[in-house]
Amino acid sequence: MKLESVRIVGAGLIGTSIALGLVTKGVRVELIDSDESAQKLANDLIGSEPVTSPDLVIFACPTNALPLVINREYELNPQSTFMDVGSTKTEPIVHIKNSQLPLSQFVPSHPMAGREVGGAQSAQGDLFTTRSWILTPTPECEAASLGIANEVISALGATAITLDAAEHDRAVALTSHLPQIVASLTAISLESAPEHWLELAGQGLRDTTRLAASDPHLWAQIIHSNRHEISAALRTLGSNVDHMLEALKEPTTIAQIISAGGRGRAKIPGKHGGRAREYAYVPIVIDDKPGQLAAIFNECAAISVNVEDLSIEHSPGQLNALITLALSQSDARVLSEHLSSIGWNVHPVRK
Repeated sequence: MKLESVRIVGAGLIGTSIALGLVTKGVRVELIDSDESAQKLANDLIGSEPVTSPDLVIFACPTNALPLVINREYELNPQSTFMDVGSTKTEPIVHIKNSQLPLSQFVPSHPMAGREVGGAQSAQGDLFTTRSWILTPTPECEAASLGIANEVISALGATAITLDAAEHDRAVALTSHLPQIVASLTAISLESAPEHWLELAGQGLRDTTRLAASDPHLWAQIIHSNRHEISAALRTLGSNVDHMLEALKEPTTIAQIISAGGRGRAKIPGKHGGRAREYAYVPIVIDDKPGQLAAIFNECAAISVNVEDLSIEHSPGQLNALITLALSQSDARVLSEHLSSIGWNVHPVRK
């Protein structure tokens, strides 16, 4: 069927981003939220209109709020398909089993996308583009319900992946929830650090603690919901910390631990999925003045090379900065030669 109308319960980052993406595809969308100001902002952003008998109802509220809205939404829309977009999947299925909503009409799902800032004000219509969207349907789920969920995922530019709910929760404990906890725990140590120490922070600290700026109330709910799987991941992390503590006097063992970490990171797929790409890095020393980075990117566009990532290192009081661009090996060579030929301070390409 062609999706025509959707009702979204929850006007936060994910719910509003879904709405923004769907309205660009001509789908009529209505957002509701217990927070009236959030609901108004989200509906103003998408140009919302009331929806009756929607094809699909999406629960984009916290998992612990599901019991408060399931029966109401089912009584209002008994012919609709329903799906949730929560970060854990075992618990929502339990809530549905304990409600009036038949499992045949419900599709548990989890879009693997987000930002460290939340709310409708942070929503992006392209948030799900090229991202994985996990489906964990129960045996009772009807093919028609699953088809509607897949239509939404396709419309938003994501890729559907089917997993068992328990496997999903184990996977995200390691790949999503543990990184959030590690970032927060690392950032806690900065609270007591002298401010002049933090002025020395480089991109590594910023990258490591980026997730620490996430919504604490949202993450409290997510972590509590998946606490059993997260506890196993934390115990493994604790064992690795103990191993490092024991190795502090043994440089060889330290190197082995760092090397093992590098092997683990190398398994992370590239930005478009599949095998991780091996990049080459072009270091460029620039003057600390406006327009330098933009000028470099203009040159990249002029010679059609694609920058995959970048980092900036700049110490307080320093009159210049180091920009390091990550590109394919062939693009790195072309860019290095081009920028050097027109006077940029380019240093040797490294792998």
